[in-house]
Amino acid sequence: MIRSQASAIISRPAADVFEYVATDFFQNYQHWSPEVISLQATTDGPVGLGARGRQVRIDMGVRSECSFRVSVFEPARRVDFQCTSTPMLSSYRIDELGNGARLTFVFEYSGSSFLLRPFRRYIHSTVQRGAQQVVSNIKGLVESGVISSFNHQ
Repeated sequence: MIRSQASAIISRPAADVFEYVATDFFQNYQHWSPEVISLQATTDGPVGLGARGRQVRIDMGVRSECSFRVSVFEPARRVDFQCTSTPMLSSYRIDELGNGARLTFVFEYSGSSFLLRPFRRYIHSTVQRGAQQVVSNIKGLVESGVISSFNHQ
């Protein structure tokens, strides 16, 4: 298994962070994850438990596709996106703090890593840098007040 986790303190209420990350996921995801070149909802309605989507991304020159579903949806607290085409999970956990919120991003890949074993350290450090970049990007976007400019485009 490959697992990475990164956290950041965001100077906004947990509800605002959750709205940006989860509720408005399809409008905002490409802003904090520029590797995504295509993103679409494949179910109608708002983002919530069971909602589905599909993404195409290019990471370090490698193109990948993932169909996913929302496997956990706890308003103002947590949203998990479980890839249905590969064994990957992206989880965004939000804890209310007195003066803001802590965002924790967790990425897990539970597929066979036998062939990847010689590159495990490199892969782990690359994935960890990516997780840190995710929380840093979200923190910058949410704190800059761009939430209102992205919502409801």
